[in-house]
Amino acid sequence: MSDVTGENPPKTARVLPIVAILLVALAGAFTLRDVLTFDALRENREALLAFRDQNMGGMAALFVLAYVGIVAFSLPGAAVASVTGGFLFGLAGGTVLNVGSATVGACLIFLAARWGLGTWLTERIEASEGRVQAMKQALRENEIEVLFLMRLIPAVPFFAANLLPALVGVKFRNFVVTTALGIIPGGIVFTWIGVGLGEVLDRWEDPDLSLLWEPHVIGPVIGLCLLAAMPILIKSLRARKKA
Repeated sequence: MSDVTGENPPKTARVLPIVAILLVALAGAFTLRDVLTFDALRENREALLAFRDQNMGGMAALFVLAYVGIVAFSLPGAAVASVTGGFLFGLAGGTVLNVGSATVGACLIFLAARWGLGTWLTERIEASEGRVQAMKQALRENEIEVLFLMRLIPAVPFFAANLLPALVGVKFRNFVVTTALGIIPGGIVFTWIGVGLGEVLDRWEDPDLSLLWEPHVIGPVIGLCLLAAMPILIKSLRARKKA
């Protein structure tokens, strides 16, 4: 069972969190797609750097609020924000702010979904039988491993990795831990790209985000995926031997 407790919300309120997120995401897709871009960053970078030099704490706070909002409402510009973190705060500081902000935003959308549709859907899954019950049990037995894999595999959309766990009733603490740890590799890569962003912008180019798929980068991530999947494989083999 989930460790996020409380009385079920009224039926009319169950869909409100998801509807609000979807409406803001839809509005942001049209209004922000030309704002949260590398061109906009290029045009405003001197002002951003000047503000950072005068008020590092204020800049960090504004950056975190913006990043959390982007993740929580699935707005466009997450990649730009991650790279900007490295550009403004360096590799170490940028990684901490990027990972921390993304984790908080992911937790907010998780809790919004859990409070609404997640509560209703979890109850239905708990009362189900047959194949659905077997799938639920398999997830519960390998919850941390599956959540960690969802974060490590670049092909899994971040929004889906935030929403689906809430709808199937995973433990909130497991979600938080696997999110914070699982996004570190990708967070480091994007922040690293941002550290050298100034030179790229000077050449009137956009940073090459395909670096994430380079063998020397994706290789260790695949290794972590295999390591996370190993307990699932071992449990599956043991179950077959007992059958």
